Amino acid sequence: MGTELLGDLQQGMPLVMEPLDLTRIGAERGGSERGGAGLLIVDIVNGFATVGAGNLAPPVANPQVSRMVAEADRLARSFAARGWPIFALQDCHVPGKAEPPYPPHCEAGTGEENLVPELQWLEDEPHATLLRKDCINGFIGAFQSDGSNALLDWLNHHAITDVLAVGICTDICVMDTVLTLLSARNHGMAESLRDIHVYDQGCATYDLPRDVAEELDLGAGAAHPQDATHHMGLYFMAARGAHLVDGVET
Repeated sequence: MGTELLGDLQQGMPLVMEPLDLTRIGAERGGSERGGAGLLIVDIVNGFATVGAGNLAPPVANPQVSRMVAEADRLARSFAARGWPIFALQDCHVPGKAEPPYPPHCEAGTGEENLVPELQWLEDEPHATLLRKDCINGFIGAFQSDGSNALLDWLNHHAITDVLAVGICTDICVMDTVLTLLSARNHGMAESLRDIHVYDQGCATYDLPRDVAEELDLGAGAAHPQDATHHMGLYFMAARGAHLVDGVET
């Protein structure tokens, strides 16, 4: 059923992707000393991507999640080596106050809120900005107590023209963040931002087949077939103006 569903989606809602060569962006944008590409990493934390790390972590090794982690690490290391800006969001909740409808996850102090081991080096990377957020939408979660927005400040400070987004979950935190950022761009809130690119292999989501959801007494409505929902997340981001990427040259 999962394969058939994905086939139907690919037939009726095709994804149009193209490779992205980040080395050309500077020239295409006029060769400004500032400006260029910025890497946005969404919630690649233990609670979502490390096997057995929590309620919403994969119970066993998952190829899509493993690929996402590897690609995010590859891109982050390339960005860091070139001195390009990186912004990493980390889901982090006050104990007992996880955002509904999800069960407790990524609670502060549990370790679930920390970057996966492969990305922990970003904590000491001078070109990386890390932000813990307490909600699904990374743009909303970036608002500070003084009314400023850390994500917008990052974009504007670096005069970023192109954002490359990776992370988990494709159809939840990544999609919500990207869609809101597209709206912010459309309304002139991000002064230099032109394009948002979403990397297929740099994103992942979770897998919860319908029969498993029903066995766990979650109800059929909790079903979340991984490949289909990943596809849908990408489709809706593209429908709102994001560029889908199937390969990244740095």
